[in-house]
Amino acid sequence: MSTPEQITLDQVRTWCRIAAGACWEKGGEDTVILSVGETLSIVDAFVITAGTNPRQVRTMSEEVEEKVKQAGGPAPRRIEGLDDARWVLMDYGDFVVHILLDEARDFYQLDRLWSDAQRWDWEPPGARAAGE
Repeated sequence: MSTPEQITLDQVRTWCRIAAGACWEKGGEDTVILSVGETLSIVDAFVITAGTNPRQVRTMSEEVEEKVKQAGGPAPRRIEGLDDARWVLMDYGDFVVHILLDEARDFYQLDRLWSDAQRWDWEPPGARAAGE
């Protein structure tokens, strides 16, 4: 799905990697980027991560919004789930960021549901410099 300015898949990959890195910086666990565009024609990718408590989930969502914006990316079209912060869904149009509490991630098993989707590689910020 693209907006009138024709966002490229490379841009989507970049913003997804930035979102994943923002989650990692705030302690996101088992962060993955799934390419779901071939299966789900309305969106190109999902970023999925987990946090240990509602405060951390909210903090990750704030960090994602800030970092994607700083990189010249779009603002989220909609953010849902901030009230209880069990599962925050950030809809960017071309990609969606799912930030779940650990127990919600275990329950809904999005990774398993989308297990056929290709995973996009990403590295935590500074991982190469730190030798990780």
